[in-house]
Amino acid sequence: MAVGRGGLERCLIRVGAAALSDALGKTGAMDHSMQCRSANQKMAGPAYTVRVHTADILMIATALSQCPRGQTLVIDGRGELNTALWGELTTIGAHRKRLAGVVIDGAIRDAAAIRRSPFPVFARAVVPNAGGAEYLGEIGGAVQCSGQVVHPGDWIVGDEDGVVVVPAEKIEQTLATAKRIVAAELEIERAIRRGEDLSTLLRSQEVIQQKESAVFIPQLRISAHGRRK
Repeated sequence: MAVGRGGLERCLIRVGAAALSDALGKTGAMDHSMQCRSANQKMAGPAYTVRVHTADILMIATALSQCPRGQTLVIDGRGELNTALWGELTTIGAHRKRLAGVVIDGAIRDAAAIRRSPFPVFARAVVPNAGGAEYLGEIGGAVQCSGQVVHPGDWIVGDEDGVVVVPAEKIEQTLATAKRIVAAELEIERAIRRGEDLSTLLRSQEVIQQKESAVFIPQLRISAHGRRK
């Protein structure tokens, strides 16, 4: 059954970035340097994208103005980490517009003010240098952001673990799988708290024995008995 957008946002935040990445086959995560810089570390919303010229903020205000309420502004800053593309004023503006959050493949400044803000701000670095405002960019296309391709409408989920991109066409399937993963991990957690052994619960020894009994050569897997698998 399809979930309404508000309910979808809450469900994505509840399961979290880690479970969503697992549900995507351990993919979808932005680079480890993409971290929350604000007080609120929970974010989920469809992407509204902008690509800027390196170290230039000209398109930022326009993208912020056009980004619809409830969406996540994704800024492709081309990975430039020594020039800030975002600061206190843009954070205030985005919060007042009730955007879901902002994700910046680049740097921010005004870190002290942003650290107190309830608006989710994810960025790769903090630096005092401000960008120029001279060059055109692109709004609304596919962008690269911290190692992931993001298309408009893809779901962006951020929390204490980082940021994950879920393709729009896979959102319901991915969420359903993530819920099953969370439920399974909860059962394992309960068992551990009862005193059960984690290695036994994960069947680690069984996996190790299977690997020890197999010989690996390129393009071929042969068991210890010489039978091809």
